[in-house]
Amino acid sequence: MTLKNKLNIDNPVELARAEEKISKQKAIQLWQSDESKNLQAGTFEKLAYIHRKLFEEIYNFAGKLRGENISKGYFRFASAIYLGEAVLSVEKMPQKNFEQIIKKYVEMNIAHPFREGNGRSMRLWLDDILKNELGKVIDWNAIDKNKYLQAMERSPIDDSEIKKLLAAALTNKIDNREIFMKGLDASYFYENYFAYRSEDLT
Repeated sequence: MTLKNKLNIDNPVELARAEEKISKQKAIQLWQSDESKNLQAGTFEKLAYIHRKLFEEIYNFAGKLRGENISKGYFRFASAIYLGEAVLSVEKMPQKNFEQIIKKYVEMNIAHPFREGNGRSMRLWLDDILKNELGKVIDWNAIDKNKYLQAMERSPIDDSEIKKLLAAALTNKIDNREIFMKGLDASYFYENYFAYRSEDLT
């Protein structure tokens, strides 16, 4: 089933291509500008802002808490009834060191606050926290897709695997364009979006 969208596209393949192109362009604009600098890293407000910027031209639910229950495989994300409380609880989690930051990232993933686009938004949100707190970001291009997905799937029970994987890909090249562009492509590839290269969308 194709998600209802502002583009009035009813073909899922066509929608996926349009979503990838538009949201990648928006992600690049976010990275190139300082328009969100006044929003505190690690807050839901910052995450909602990122999500809204990426998807506001595509979906009416951009930046808004989902009102329906969703699952992936056998895992059911936080119930919509308690989602507001869950998100506020995650927001209050400490983020002063790498361990705390990744734990917070894992918990926000368990909440999965949006109808669609959680992973792509949250990886940008995670990098924003790491950049502000530690002066580092993740080189997503250095992380194997299957290893990442498997580690994230297991993270609600044991987050040591995802911590180890992300720690190995940390870099202090926070303003490196190539790392961001290739990392953005990798982030989208995790979700099976690979029709466009970020470098070609600038």
